[in-house]
Amino acid sequence: MKVLGIIPCRYGSSRFPGKPLIDLKGKTMIQRVYEGTLKSDLIDKIIVATDDERIYSEVKRFGGDVMMTSVDHENGTQRCAEVSKEFSEYDIVLNIQGDEPLVNFEQLNQLIQVFADDSVEIATLAINTADRHELQNPNRIKVVTDFRKDALYFSRSLIPFERNAAVNFVFQRHIGLYAFRATILHEIVTFPLCSIENIESLEQLKWLYYGKKIRVVETTIETPNIDTPDDLAKVLAYL
Repeated sequence: MKVLGIIPCRYGSSRFPGKPLIDLKGKTMIQRVYEGTLKSDLIDKIIVATDDERIYSEVKRFGGDVMMTSVDHENGTQRCAEVSKEFSEYDIVLNIQGDEPLVNFEQLNQLIQVFADDSVEIATLAINTADRHELQNPNRIKVVTDFRKDALYFSRSLIPFERNAAVNFVFQRHIGLYAFRATILHEIVTFPLCSIENIESLEQLKWLYYGKKIRVVETTIETPNIDTPDDLAKVLAYL
């Protein structure tokens, strides 16, 4: 399998405009994401996908590969699909979040390795948690799986509902890294909006709605991302 790692990256975040170019102890965030991804020996090529000349110039400055993409994309999945079509020789496509400056290559390798199973179409990560604050937080996405570890549902709500609190259930929180077979990626970006995606504002629910399987890989690794300016201190402490 040939593996393409794509880092979709836009400048205009509503909660933190310009965050890909913020300085994190001498390197921009996008440089740290790129260099962290390079540590995976299972990824054959890495490309930053952006629609902003400032990000394009920065990636060129530190010697990375970058591609300008359409300004009309609604999400990173669509941006990844555009890049993937230009590199049709790659079988597996990773969507690596551009706000994960501490991205761990072992997580990326975990996702890639599950595609040794020919039945896997899409893969993502989840981590076990008993933290009640996280479980009740609508910004922390929860997931439940079947016996094959394929996702049954993702939700901002606590799932499953604790009707019987005496049951020893292990809750899982979703970590938003994805890997796709290239053919599946090109297919899912053509799917129309559906009601469950719309009401939860979770794109992966559309893929489930239209019959795609999402293999959920359990990980014990979690790294903080930068979603708002308040997240900076946590990441700087790690660095």
